[in-house]
Amino acid sequence: MDGSRIPQSPPVLILLGPPGAGKGTQARMMEEQFGLVQLSTGDLLRAAVASGSAAGKAAKSVMEAGGLVSDDIVLAILRDRMAMPDCAKGVILDGFPRTTAQAEALDVLLAETGQQINAAILLEVDDVKMVVRIAGRFTCGACGEGYHDTFKTPKVEGTCDVCGAQQMTRRADDNAKTVMSRLDAYHEQTAPLIAYYADKGVLRRVDAMREIAAIRDAIGALIKSVVA
Repeated sequence: MDGSRIPQSPPVLILLGPPGAGKGTQARMMEEQFGLVQLSTGDLLRAAVASGSAAGKAAKSVMEAGGLVSDDIVLAILRDRMAMPDCAKGVILDGFPRTTAQAEALDVLLAETGQQINAAILLEVDDVKMVVRIAGRFTCGACGEGYHDTFKTPKVEGTCDVCGAQQMTRRADDNAKTVMSRLDAYHEQTAPLIAYYADKGVLRRVDAMREIAAIRDAIGALIKSVVA
């Protein structure tokens, strides 16, 4: 997919991994490196609602009523989005599918256009280390610069290195108990999905406890191997 080597059918890649594994960060890097379009469920829903499309209107009515948007609506929004010209080089799905039922429905949707899942890339993490990584995060409330209790502390305690503000904030759910609960829920929900893609021979595993650049290189090598 570098230059002239573009596959006949645009590749479809999936990023799997728990909260905090770096899926969004890596997806954005893959966008820049390969021309893929990152598609996250939340962004898709918001864009569809704003566009006023049929699927967007359906999602809006459900969301305004306080309900969960059905798989059928999400898939309809995804179908519309993947048909847009900027997806011609392929997409990387972030946050979808979350269940085997969604994965099966996605396979059907892709078959309509002669596509398939080229790789489901699992960002593997150590749960205990992930709790430390996420629970220690805090941010400058003025400029958004990120810090960590262990890995990246301000040069002057309580003062942002970038803008000099003293407005550090922490997300309410970035505490050890909540993070562990989110990880447990992820494993329970995603384990069948991992098995699903392993059975199909498209699951690829990446150690996501390394430096961001090392993870990027590993994912990049995987993508080159499956879409060349």
